[in-house]
Amino acid sequence: MSLLATLVTETEELAPLIMPPLAFAGVAVAVFLLLGFVTWSFRDVANRHSNKTAKGGDAHHGAGH
Repeated sequence: MSLLATLVTETEELAPLIMPPLAFAGVAVAVFLLLGFVTWSFRDVANRHSNKTAKGGDAHHGAGH
């Protein structure tokens, strides 16, 4: 019975964090904002260079594929 009492009363030992939990959230928000900015900065890139892709596409219309 003493083993059961020891197991019931024992508390769990928490691992220390390297920074507060809100700092982890702040880092995640900063990473998502950075990735969103990178994605936003490459918007409309395909439309800017559409003349390069249109030249090669005309020769393939009669192939029947």
